[in-house]
Amino acid sequence: MRIKYCWLATLVFIAAASASYSPEKPVPPPCRACTQLVSSFRAGLERTKRGHAGGDTAWEEEKLRSYKNSEVRLVEIQEKLCSEGEVINKDHCHNLANEHEALLEDWFIHKQTESPDLQSWLCIDQLTVCCPLNTYGPDCLTCTECNGNGKCKGDGTRKGNGKCKCDPGYAGPNCNECGPEHYESFRDEKKLLCTQCHAACGEGGCTGGGPKSCRKCKKGWSMDSEAGCVDINECLEQQRPNPCRPQQFCVNNEGSFSCLECDRSCDGCDGDGPDMCRKCADGYELKEGKCHDISAEQRSNYVSFTRMLTYFGMCVATCVIFQSSTHIAWGCIVGAAVAGYIAVSEYWINSEAGGGHQPEIDTKQLEELIMKSL
Repeated sequence: MRIKYCWLATLVFIAAASASYSPEKPVPPPCRACTQLVSSFRAGLERTKRGHAGGDTAWEEEKLRSYKNSEVRLVEIQEKLCSEGEVINKDHCHNLANEHEALLEDWFIHKQTESPDLQSWLCIDQLTVCCPLNTYGPDCLTCTECNGNGKCKGDGTRKGNGKCKCDPGYAGPNCNECGPEHYESFRDEKKLLCTQCHAACGEGGCTGGGPKSCRKCKKGWSMDSEAGCVDINECLEQQRPNPCRPQQFCVNNEGSFSCLECDRSCDGCDGDGPDMCRKCADGYELKEGKCHDISAEQRSNYVSFTRMLTYFGMCVATCVIFQSSTHIAWGCIVGAAVAGYIAVSEYWINSEAGGGHQPEIDTKQLEELIMKSL
């Protein structure tokens, strides 16, 4: 009995441990963690700015503290602090709020008027984990000018080196030059616009837009004296003999080519579909410019023939069994007419689906014959 209870206790402990386990959440950098705490606190200020719901503001005035700086409002803000969806790690945010609860309370009660920017007061002045915009590093030095074409490394934080990280297509210490495979499409005293070279341009970039401005062509392109870089059609035999496997066909792309599988009816092909076969595969036969499945046609003919024999056998069996009855004999005639109508209709439908000529059969006369038999 003791062993049984011991096992039960172990299972309960394992279940509780599994339920409490959660994957380790990423911890944001110090400046970002402080910034998201401030953002959550500001959201609480916005949420409670209209005053204490249902409360008596006169009672607050009696306590010598307006609702704007009251402990009641502070508690309401703290109740939902760090609950926003954009908070990266809510547990870390709550721990940070508890760690600096005294600073948050001090700002809320005493510093709101003289230091309205909580971000600057808490993260820059008090905790020294952030810097003002366009400054970086432990001493909040001025960032390098990136001319709007890049970002300062460490901007607004106590980290980084202040150098520019240029946007794609831009280069230089101040991001005021065009990068590799880009050309200068616009420049004035304040703005530089760099545009990517044509897809045909290789190493060395280009001097302007279009394939004519390429300094050198990429692989799959060739330089033409008039048109510049032009696409090479690798699918032509003189360019690249047998670029694909025997059961594939070549499709030219800009600067390259692709190999696609032939239709299953083909034994080698020049394109997609059964009408592009060089030769029909085993079990297929060339008809009207396409490779057709012989076995499928044979099966279809066999099924049709078997069905016809079945209709005929039904009519013969009916007449033999019920030949003693005149009325039933007429029924045999009607049954034979119906069977004939069905057989002719199937033949007509199959001929139409196969693309052949429709047989000239007067189905109206067959219907009249059946009605007269009735």
